[in-house]
Amino acid sequence: MRWGSTAKRRATLISMATPICSISLFINVFLLLRSLSEGYAAKENEATKSYLHIVEVNSLLPPTACNHSSKASKSLSLEVVHRHGPCNGILNQEKATDAPSNIEILLRDQYRVDSIHARLPSRGKFPEKQATLPVPSGTSIGAADYVVTVGIGTPKKDFTLIFDTGSDITWTQCEPCSKTCYKQKEPRLNPSKSSSYKNISCSSAVCDLVASEGTKTCSSSACLYQVQYGDGSYSIGLTATETLTLSSTDVFKNFLFGCGQQNQGLFGGAAGLLGLGRTKLAFPSQTAKTYRKLFSYCLPASSSSNGYLSFGGKVSKSVKFTPLSADFDSTPFYGLDITELSVGGRKLSIDASAFSAGTVIDSGTVISRLPPTAYSELSSEFKKLMTDYPSTSGYSIFDTCYDFSKYETVRIPKVGVTFKGGVEMDIDVSGILYPANGSKKFCLAFAGNGDDSDTSIFGNVQQRTYQVVYDGVKGRVGFAPGGCS
Repeated sequence: MRWGSTAKRRATLISMATPICSISLFINVFLLLRSLSEGYAAKENEATKSYLHIVEVNSLLPPTACNHSSKASKSLSLEVVHRHGPCNGILNQEKATDAPSNIEILLRDQYRVDSIHARLPSRGKFPEKQATLPVPSGTSIGAADYVVTVGIGTPKKDFTLIFDTGSDITWTQCEPCSKTCYKQKEPRLNPSKSSSYKNISCSSAVCDLVASEGTKTCSSSACLYQVQYGDGSYSIGLTATETLTLSSTDVFKNFLFGCGQQNQGLFGGAAGLLGLGRTKLAFPSQTAKTYRKLFSYCLPASSSSNGYLSFGGKVSKSVKFTPLSADFDSTPFYGLDITELSVGGRKLSIDASAFSAGTVIDSGTVISRLPPTAYSELSSEFKKLMTDYPSTSGYSIFDTCYDFSKYETVRIPKVGVTFKGGVEMDIDVSGILYPANGSKKFCLAFAGNGDDSDTSIFGNVQQRTYQVVYDGVKGRVGFAPGGCS
């Protein structure tokens, strides 16, 4: 009887435990499946992030207020702002209507591109009447977008200058100035009030350096310079030396520059231009003993933020370098070689011969120009990955545009550029789409050249947020992501 009672009790306990074990098993299986599901979702999300940018539409539009958020390198740095953005005090003194429209910006950009192509050996020179300008400095290039502030003269006066890697001579407007001078932020430089100002004699070797093709232009015994830009802007004046001040410890006496007395054009209120090209007249060469022709910059993600322009210092290990192309050694431009393009993580099938004309990296060109063969592949693949969004009509130089007005968040394919030496650059999302008309029209921020024989240009929109390092002594240009933050 006792055994039977015990057996019944055990049977009862087992029968009671069975549903409890089943529930426990179900819970464990559920948790396991959920864990696996979350793991797969996480992996899928990471995979998605590897080839897509998931961003809010509003983040692609430039804010109306200035956001000072960039970092500077450990070397000497100057603050960089967009000349038409809210961080630039010049714009704050002018009417908002004075700022150029997108159509005007892109038209001027095309002028600059055409001018760069005209200056390259493979494309010949300008017509005779333009080629007779006595200075090759900056001739035929449209004014660039970003400005810095430097000190000129003794005592030092601050001036806002456009910095440009495609120009060589540095110049500023001077007094006395004829009626052809334009309005600028600061008072013009007055040489009579600077103890360090000196004109360059027409008989000096320096004037021979400034002269174009051996032709000198002089006024009395003074050496003149003239620069003409592709958008119709120009500066004419005296070639002189002055004291240039970047900081209390970085002061350069007898710096060769242009003292402009006839100036006209679309300089956005800047006092002049800081030439960062490759010739002996350019700032990197004139300051080579101090900075070893080494400078870098970071252009912000939008015109509403600031970046920096740095000189000298040590190069970070995060910077990956590609060599300068020898094909551009006789020009003021920094030439590179693009080897590959990718969209959405996929390498595009572009024959290497498409890039045989080389590439110029330029701080002044806004939109990158690609060989038509390469651009066609880029645009086609981009369209395939953007079918979730309504396409819209083209805009100026753009032919691949979308309407995001009904979306809060969008998924944008990543675009990559690979330079010689395997240097890969994942273009920041701010450099992939150009806001042509608010949220109603975002366009792929690339354009095709007229022919595959035209040199490609790597413009400033695609350089945004990267630290871009120019090392003239070692003949290379480097890139590092996250350069502004």
